[in-house]
Amino acid sequence: MNFENTLEFATKLDNADHLKEFRNEFYIPLLNGKESIYFTGNSLGLQPKNVQDAVLAELEDWANFGVKGHVHSRHPWLSYHERFPEKLAPIAGALPAEIAVMNQLTTNLHLMLTTFYRPSGKRNKILFEAKAFPSDEYVLTSQIKLAGLDPEEVLIEIKPSEGAHTISKESVIDAILTEGESLALVMLGGVNYYNGQVFDMEAITKAAHEVGAYCGFDLAHAAGNIKLNLHQWQVDFACWCTYKYLNSGPGGVGGVFIHEKHATNKELPRLAGWWGTNKERRFKMDKDFDAIPTAEGWQLSNAPVLSMAAHFASLEIFERAGFDRILAKSSALTGYLIYLLKEILKNGGKSAFEVITPTNDEEHGCQISLLMKENGKHCFEMLEKNGVIADWREPDVIRIAPVPLYNSYRDVFTFCKILEHAIHIKA
Repeated sequence: MNFENTLEFATKLDNADHLKEFRNEFYIPLLNGKESIYFTGNSLGLQPKNVQDAVLAELEDWANFGVKGHVHSRHPWLSYHERFPEKLAPIAGALPAEIAVMNQLTTNLHLMLTTFYRPSGKRNKILFEAKAFPSDEYVLTSQIKLAGLDPEEVLIEIKPSEGAHTISKESVIDAILTEGESLALVMLGGVNYYNGQVFDMEAITKAAHEVGAYCGFDLAHAAGNIKLNLHQWQVDFACWCTYKYLNSGPGGVGGVFIHEKHATNKELPRLAGWWGTNKERRFKMDKDFDAIPTAEGWQLSNAPVLSMAAHFASLEIFERAGFDRILAKSSALTGYLIYLLKEILKNGGKSAFEVITPTNDEEHGCQISLLMKENGKHCFEMLEKNGVIADWREPDVIRIAPVPLYNSYRDVFTFCKILEHAIHIKA
């Protein structure tokens, strides 16, 4: 598409947008008395308007039925979690039996590592990316210590090459092949939270398997944002949160993917709970755990219905919008943003910031990260004063994420005009 740096062009794109009406299905926060330009869906997605009714329905059923709501509520709580896999399958690129909605992200990562990090002899190392989200490193470090090993010796951090902001696919694969038989697990963020880079998960998984290691991903910044084909890519496991691009509320319930080749293996070691045992015998209160031969076999407890109600309401919007259409708009919307940022850089902005997110379509989703070279915090504050809700990451990065379900081309155009003005206002 040949973009133009005019409001008229942005308006024309909005008028032709097949998803434009979905913006009306979200509450847009006000800033300075006006609708904000909300570019932090990569941190917390906006509230869908249908969420309140969905949660209220469960509260009403709780009030009306008490404990009998497990069977007699409009959506019986005993099987509540079973509503999700079919809706999430096209978003994750997975079979329904490979998906479970449960717990929260970091809890699920610990559960997955209990199964998939089984150090033995010299095969004990874990490869992960530099500048991963801190919680991921905490999970990996603590799991290594629980195994009686030293993180300094076992945890292999792969960094960008000198002068680069991202890690090339070749660097990841070379590191995997170099570690070879010493490698037990590769675990990366599918999309790096800081710079917005999308990793080639298929190629990385293939390389990990070639040396005999498991491969898993933290998809916090990928689920609902980029095209995933977890089953086809043979990924061993993945975990995600639902409060970012999946718009399911602060601290919302998490999700997991476990490839069917593992999910069907009832003998795999795991931390077990009663919601993961044979459904037909669950209330027999047997002492012996009999794992459900799907991703449900890793569940610990019964469904957190109120947060799941919010998640289901949001997934209904995804279903109506169509995930392929969402991804197509995302590509166009972010493409327009990158074009306008390059226009700013051409017109004297090079001393102010640098785009550190890869700009080719395959290596980014919604998020674009700007490395601020001067007056970064002041520029960020100027954005907020002018109605933009963005995200500041120490020491010098502004993250922005135009989300296709509720952001517009006009949002992108207006943001860039505000940014262009802000970088020229001295602190």
